[in-house]
Amino acid sequence: MLSLDLAGLRGGLASDMPSNLTITEFGTSADGRRADLYTIRNERGAEVKITNYGGIVTSIKVPDRHGQLGEVVLGFDSLREYLGAHPCYGATIGRYANRIAKARFLLSGREYRLAANDGSNHLHGGYKGFDKVFWEPDPLLAEESSALRLRYLSIDGEEGYPGNLSVSVTFSLSEDNALKIDYAATTDETTILNLTNHSYFNLTDGGSSDILDHELRIEADYYLPIDREALPCGAVREVAGTAFDFRRSTAIGLRIADKDEQLLFGEGYNHLWVLRDTEETPAHAATVSDPKSGRIVELFTTEPGVQLFTANFPANMFRGRDGSFCPSRGGFCLEAQHCPDSPNHPEYPSTVLNPGEIYRQTTIYRFSV
Repeated sequence: MLSLDLAGLRGGLASDMPSNLTITEFGTSADGRRADLYTIRNERGAEVKITNYGGIVTSIKVPDRHGQLGEVVLGFDSLREYLGAHPCYGATIGRYANRIAKARFLLSGREYRLAANDGSNHLHGGYKGFDKVFWEPDPLLAEESSALRLRYLSIDGEEGYPGNLSVSVTFSLSEDNALKIDYAATTDETTILNLTNHSYFNLTDGGSSDILDHELRIEADYYLPIDREALPCGAVREVAGTAFDFRRSTAIGLRIADKDEQLLFGEGYNHLWVLRDTEETPAHAATVSDPKSGRIVELFTTEPGVQLFTANFPANMFRGRDGSFCPSRGGFCLEAQHCPDSPNHPEYPSTVLNPGEIYRQTTIYRFSV
């Protein structure tokens, strides 16, 4: 059963909603906009919760080695907390994930100036990126799972970007505990686009402890070095012989305190790995396992890179789900995306989207034990 009367929801959602997709009211913004929380469950009991505010994945619960369901992402239980300060917990990021140097880029011979919300640089779409807007919901019934599609029209000039951009993000949960995120977009003017999901994972307890003993493998031989502003320096660098070599499963914390210049610049890991396989169908990119709970998450993506961020914040900087402060490195992000600052690096894969083209991207997080 649904927790709300569907007739009052935006878009007039159908009354024959699948029983494994439920809706509850999540809160109201200062300007009177209502956010809802959409819960997708599968027959095995796993569940994912998403709110149409920011396209945020607020919760993922999957079983441990003993079959006990538990939280595996950092987040909050109310809209009020998401409207406050937090490091993009679970959010849909756009128009451009990661950084653009000096908040400007050239496109078709014209310079565009973006919001400078990270010092002199642009980060994650600006002051009001896709993580801070209300998306239009469209629950779906797929062949093997229920799904939620969120739609948003980003108008020409929003945060400095050209073109009216129509975006959709579809979340689905399969019976084998895989969260699939499908992105699509079109534009009426040549623009740039780089979308991702910013979930912070902690396979032990959802953020009460740190993730330094989680074991990580990344299918990459190269990574992008950064400068002191976390901008890419240019050329890729081999991971061999460095603290960035995760070609074999290695504890995230094993080398994170090394006196490596790159780790100092990132205050830990905050870098993009260039994946070996980039295909139209999602290829295996990374695997993380937790020795405590036995949980495993595998990342599959069509994107050329994955940004590993190890939540390098002080322990008293951000609060978590229960109101207590999260520990330093209480989660890790595996953000499937294009290279940061690509518009200013023609040697990187292009992030240009032209009228008549369709941007498509798929990322899958598959959980197991």
